[in-house]
Amino acid sequence: MQNALLRRTTFALALLASLPACLPAHAADVVRHKLPGSDFPIALAVEVPAGKKVVYLSGAGPAAFDKTAKPNSVAYFGDTKQQSATTLESIAATLKGLKLDMKDVVKMTVFMVGDPAKEGAIDFAGFMDAYKVYFGGPEHPNLPARSTVKVAGLVNPGWLIEIEVIAVAPK
Repeated sequence: MQNALLRRTTFALALLASLPACLPAHAADVVRHKLPGSDFPIALAVEVPAGKKVVYLSGAGPAAFDKTAKPNSVAYFGDTKQQSATTLESIAATLKGLKLDMKDVVKMTVFMVGDPAKEGAIDFAGFMDAYKVYFGGPEHPNLPARSTVKVAGLVNPGWLIEIEVIAVAPK
């Protein structure tokens, strides 16, 4: 019992002693590792140095695309490309309000529902068309690490996509 207490105390003291090493002195910039041998527009990994301000955005969904369509239907929000475009526009606007930009995104998680017009398959190409407006071109070299997941459904039955991001404030 006494040995266990001594081990826990020693661990706690070592942890406290290491805290100054976690604080920034002169933090290096965010490092984005490319996918080896690939031009696919995502990062293999992203390193965020200590001391950077990290911002976690909640999931964002699409805006109405065709307000004449039945509310909360796929037609109301548009196809995957249209939904992806309005979702990414919303994320860009939110980041701007926080004095950030899409180039500051270091991690993205994309949740996609199968498109009924594509026999339940996700429209990955449609998503990528909208995604490449913000990531992957010569004018947009900062690539996020990204995961894309097919899900059974989202909170709104008309949504085909929801995206959440993590951004890091620049120097």
